[in-house]
Amino acid sequence: MKNRPAYAIESVDRALRLATLLQQEGSIGVTEAAETLGISVSGAHRLFAMLVYRDFAEQLPDRTYGPGSVLRAARAADAPLALLRTLGPPRLRELTERTGESSNLFVRVGAETRFVTTVESDRALRVGDRSGTSLPAHLTSAGRAMLATLSAAELAEVYAEVADVDPRALHRRLARVRADGYAANRNATEDGVTAVGAAVAGPDGTPVCGISVGLPSSRFTPALLPDLATAVLETAADLADDLAAGLT
Repeated sequence: MKNRPAYAIESVDRALRLATLLQQEGSIGVTEAAETLGISVSGAHRLFAMLVYRDFAEQLPDRTYGPGSVLRAARAADAPLALLRTLGPPRLRELTERTGESSNLFVRVGAETRFVTTVESDRALRVGDRSGTSLPAHLTSAGRAMLATLSAAELAEVYAEVADVDPRALHRRLARVRADGYAANRNATEDGVTAVGAAVAGPDGTPVCGISVGLPSSRFTPALLPDLATAVLETAADLADDLAAGLT
């Protein structure tokens, strides 16, 4: 498992997380950035000032900040990220309390899944915070659950330029996920990590995001899977209801 360094430099970590947010989301306001990073508004202003100075960010006419020239190559997510950051954490905390394991909220952008927020377990051995990182969608549990809702033609479009993935074979492998409604991943994204994930539907039935619960593979047994899957599916349904109310 990839864990936080013992001697992490907080200011560098915050600047990198903010740069990642800009790259993935397209634009973000100072107050939202401060809340997401857990810092003061004045601290967020100072971080933005340095990112602007180094061309990682630029200030937009509406006073929010967007990615600068260094970051513009990345594709932004279409999901309502500000709303997900408001509605997601309370549901993730419930999931973590219920299972005793860390939980995550993802969005899918093309062939990758991006971690939006994490609620960590309080166990000494746990899966750490993955906020701001990206992984191939076909390897993550929540990514597989979201991909499973696509038709064969839609999947082929997503993976048209991904050389190492056969979309037809992937569509066949996702049949079990379509039947179960959830996906499991054991050591597929990282050695020593197992996760169970599900898609969260928007008001029109298409996935807005995905959630997962992750735990050290050393603690996972097949007997745990039904309870983990039930917890994830019920949390996904609750979050879908929250989104339906928030988007109307």
